[in-house]
Amino acid sequence: MYKPLLAILVLLSTVWSNPVAGHGEDHSTKAAFDQDAAFRASRAAIDNLVGGYRFRDRRGRAVDMAQWRGKPLIVSMIYTSCPHFCPMITQSLADAADIAAEAFGDDTFAIVSVGFDTRNDTPVRMASFARTQGIDAKNWSFWSADRVDIGKLAGDLGFAFAASPNGFDHLAQTTIIDADGRVYHQVYGTEFEAHFLVEPLKQLIFGRAAQLTSIEGLINRVRLFCTVFDPASGRYGFDYSLFIALAIGVLSLSLVGWVVVRAWWNSRSAIGRA
Repeated sequence: MYKPLLAILVLLSTVWSNPVAGHGEDHSTKAAFDQDAAFRASRAAIDNLVGGYRFRDRRGRAVDMAQWRGKPLIVSMIYTSCPHFCPMITQSLADAADIAAEAFGDDTFAIVSVGFDTRNDTPVRMASFARTQGIDAKNWSFWSADRVDIGKLAGDLGFAFAASPNGFDHLAQTTIIDADGRVYHQVYGTEFEAHFLVEPLKQLIFGRAAQLTSIEGLINRVRLFCTVFDPASGRYGFDYSLFIALAIGVLSLSLVGWVVVRAWWNSRSAIGRA
């Protein structure tokens, strides 16, 4: 039910925000960046299984991407020498993540920023980038990797980047991976509205994994439909008015049915006595 809406939102986001970013230091290897081809590759990556590649966190500790399965994972590929667009993407993601954490809890999803400039994006540089951006959320990690694993991850995510005279050209892309490790949704733009990220995240947290045969599954289904975006506040909240209205309707129909059945029974009884 949500797929057509999400597709429309994605297309709108590409109009409202520039989906291609490029700035930073000069690099010796230059390659042409085809925006249309990059976007097609990004869309084609939906449902890709992301491999369990090896990274180092900002403290230099080894991490395996497969460890993050079991809950949705948001992946933002950036490079630390980018002066404008990568910080803008990070700040947009931070704003949306705050809203998602408020609505769903910060333990229901994880975020990782991955440095794709393997020559410069060391754990020290990633830690410095996190501090500069003011990111200290406990569910947000910053990773470095070698050229091979970065290339494989970029391929799985459909993330295209190329060295340019100003640093790198790349798609302004934020990727949502589901609990099974598959690419579920792409968010585009250097500055995007929170609901472009929170809506598909909400579906993963409350919808896809819900088992209607369990109490928790039923509760999650209710939360899926009742967690709604309030444009006035720019936040998400629970609105149970639909289920209250349905409950009132069911009770009303039950009452009417009871009255009809009672009247029919009384008329049968009266005929029997006659």
